[in-house]
Amino acid sequence: MPDPSHHDRVTNTSGAVGSVGDGERKHVVIVGASLAGLRSAEALRAHGFVGRLTIVGDEGSAPYDRPPLSKQYLSGAWGEEKLWLRARGFDELNLDLQLNVRAESLDVASLALSTSTGDIAFDGLVIATGARPRRLPEPLDHGDHAVVRTKAHSDELRDKLRDGAKVVVIGAGFIGAEVAATARCRGCEVTILEAAPLPLERQLGPDMAGVCAGLHERNGVTLHTGVTIVATTAKSVTLADGRSFAADVVVVGVGVQPNIEWLQGSGLTLGNGIECDETCRAAPSIVAVGDVACWPNARYDERARVEHWTNAAEMAEHGAATLLADLNGTPEAALSYMPVPYFWSDQYATKIQFLGRVGGFDEVRVVAGAADSGKLLALYRRGDRVVGALGLSMPRHVMAYRRLLLENASWREALASVPVAKAPGA
Repeated sequence: MPDPSHHDRVTNTSGAVGSVGDGERKHVVIVGASLAGLRSAEALRAHGFVGRLTIVGDEGSAPYDRPPLSKQYLSGAWGEEKLWLRARGFDELNLDLQLNVRAESLDVASLALSTSTGDIAFDGLVIATGARPRRLPEPLDHGDHAVVRTKAHSDELRDKLRDGAKVVVIGAGFIGAEVAATARCRGCEVTILEAAPLPLERQLGPDMAGVCAGLHERNGVTLHTGVTIVATTAKSVTLADGRSFAADVVVVGVGVQPNIEWLQGSGLTLGNGIECDETCRAAPSIVAVGDVACWPNARYDERARVEHWTNAAEMAEHGAATLLADLNGTPEAALSYMPVPYFWSDQYATKIQFLGRVGGFDEVRVVAGAADSGKLLALYRRGDRVVGALGLSMPRHVMAYRRLLLENASWREALASVPVAKAPGA
């Protein structure tokens, strides 16, 4: 699609502008013009909202996809035309897309949003402001360290990933690991420094995290875990044990933090993001979705933020339904949001996929393939239930478990449903 980044506003005022259900004109504002914000707009229209619809975004580009920024786009395999989330344009959504506009404050009591270009009154609000990369603590933070969150970040980093360049990546989470893999595939000499004993241990548990650590080693990336960084410059990193690593570029991938500072004093409850109820409601006629939202998922008896693409899309759909219930005067009709989380990560030639949650699991069992084969399927047990499924380069087989996880299937049922032979390399 044509990139409207050269416009500050993209507006379409044609078509019906009317009621939600009671004949009164309504105005819904969405703060955040990325995946969760766009999917919220699409869901509102799909569910019959015909009132005014405004999206406010602080970047200058139309909504684009972020996962490729550390993978296909960073490698140069994709051009920017593959990033756009809505190739067919915005006309059918009949919305006012305001780009280069920053949300500055919110007054819940008066239903008013203040932005860098003026105040906006609304009847319903979707907050989808996402998150931003965490920086290293002072005095380690250095302005020349690279991060990856926006298209501009990826553009700048790609120019530095030349064949033979020395790259030090701080953090072996998803972004750090993907950047390391991409840099290695571009011919760079790559070192990863990770504070935890194993990469992705919190997400996968120690056994499977060890398998993922092996991916880096087999692909020629040097991985140092359990390290403490004591000094950095734009071109070097020094550890507590005295080792120092020179680099042409240092990339920081130590997680993200939700964009909630602008909401201080708004009347919303802030903590680990915007604290919502089980329906994604942050306040009457206000919902939060995507990386910025923290909510209680009754399926896993936990309150958490989930920083993954699929959750942003699914939560946007659910939040839109909750908002419409409020605007229709039937808030009790809103349903609990109880997803089975799903994430994937492309590293080297391996696709890592995970369904469910691993917190407090009792057992992880490889039911197909083998750790040293590059392909495996593993299931996680808590009590007598299956709570997770991990696949390395077994995409079809992982997704076959989504229904069982949604149905809270037993461990016995899960084992009986293994869809592939159990021989190594299957």
